[in-house]
Amino acid sequence: MNAPVRRVAIAVMVLFGLLIANANYVQVINADALRNDPSNLRPLLSEYQRQRGEIVVDGRAIASSRATDDRLRYLRQYPGGPAYGTLTGFYSLIYGKSGLEQAEAPILSGEDPRLFTSRLTDLFTGRDPRGGSVVLTINAHAQQVAYQSMAGHRGAVVALDPSTGAILAMVSTPSYDPTVLSGHDPKKISAAYQKLITDPASPVLNRAVNQNYPPGSVFKVIVAAAALGTGSYHPETQIPAPDSLPLSTSTPATTTRSLHNFDGESCAGGGPDTLIHALTISCNTAFGQLANTLGEDAIRQQAEAFGLTGEASAVPLPVSASTIGEVPDEPALKLTGIGQMNVKMTPLQGAMIAAVVANRGTLAQPYLVSQVRAPDLTVVGGTTQGDERRVLSSDVADQLGTMMASVVQNGTGTLAQIPGYTVGGKTGTADNAPGKPPHAWFVGYAMQDSAPKVAVAVLIENGGVAGNETTGGRAAAPIARDVMKAVLGIQGGG
Repeated sequence: MNAPVRRVAIAVMVLFGLLIANANYVQVINADALRNDPSNLRPLLSEYQRQRGEIVVDGRAIASSRATDDRLRYLRQYPGGPAYGTLTGFYSLIYGKSGLEQAEAPILSGEDPRLFTSRLTDLFTGRDPRGGSVVLTINAHAQQVAYQSMAGHRGAVVALDPSTGAILAMVSTPSYDPTVLSGHDPKKISAAYQKLITDPASPVLNRAVNQNYPPGSVFKVIVAAAALGTGSYHPETQIPAPDSLPLSTSTPATTTRSLHNFDGESCAGGGPDTLIHALTISCNTAFGQLANTLGEDAIRQQAEAFGLTGEASAVPLPVSASTIGEVPDEPALKLTGIGQMNVKMTPLQGAMIAAVVANRGTLAQPYLVSQVRAPDLTVVGGTTQGDERRVLSSDVADQLGTMMASVVQNGTGTLAQIPGYTVGGKTGTADNAPGKPPHAWFVGYAMQDSAPKVAVAVLIENGGVAGNETTGGRAAAPIARDVMKAVLGIQGGG
């Protein structure tokens, strides 16, 4: 064989080798990634040939599929409407899936390994294959009350069962009706999608889990927990509560700014105040100084124990990270102590903080899916109890509970009171951007006969008055109260 022919033969063999390698990469190694790529419509078109499973709340489908006469045999519908829009997400011919439609796609489409027996039965009986259903932990009444109470606000509400971690309500407003994206007309779908994603109010954003916010004075619960955890503090311990707190005491000072209370108010005449009273009235200077005394390590460790780890999670919806952020110096530490500076958390995290206190220091990991069912309604999976971990000692949690109950009985959170129940909470007003009103927060819980019943967080974007620590109590606490009453089954709960 002469040299030119040999070179051609080698080149052809190399090309065949590359072709085989590429085919193996595409069909084996990269198969899952290509299949799950939102721009790949083949799997989606295939899914439209079988009935997608339901998403169910309190026995009622909030997402379901009905048969059609066109090429796409089934049409996705959302009877739950906007109250559940950011929770269910959408199932769209053009734009793929989001929310629970994405997180629980294998079950809903019928492709989950747990449905193998069902698929095998369909094959032998000749019955059209169907997807499984997903049953949520949501309390339908609480969800509706939360959604209606947030009308006109941008923000979120989350309610939890503190004992199990079950998510009882998860609302983000404004919301949208996923039905506008589930039709079979590409032009109408595209027009609806463009309208949604260009809306400055971001209705497709699930603010409950995918947006984090400065918590403001809600973070004082974590600072108080860090103090109580040292054993050197108890609710009646006297702590400094000056009328004005210099942010820097170093020489030379890194800043000449000082921390004040709203409208120049005094917490205890400028002298020491008890820890419980400082939390009750949400004294900024007291908690700025307390954070500085405890030190960054103690504050960070306690925050991370509650869940502000800077790591994303899932419930199974993806949850954005909550974090204490960087604390570069003394002024930053004092501002961190009142939930400003670089502290950020989701409304879900706010509810988790309240749940820990209500559950005597134990965090039951939040979850959203109680049952996964095969098409014949056989239960093939789900959760009845979130994984537990100890965050606080029961003694510290009890002391913190006493302090949070004082906030609702005597302080900034009185509008969250529910007759016949012990309600604890913490208000928050969080500066977020120059020239914009602060965010209004309330996190809290309700107990009866020492048994935790519900924990809740309410966040209203730009719903407060700058520096006014009572704003969260006026704007967010009444919503939290109504949602808790709905969970408790109290007449008039919303």
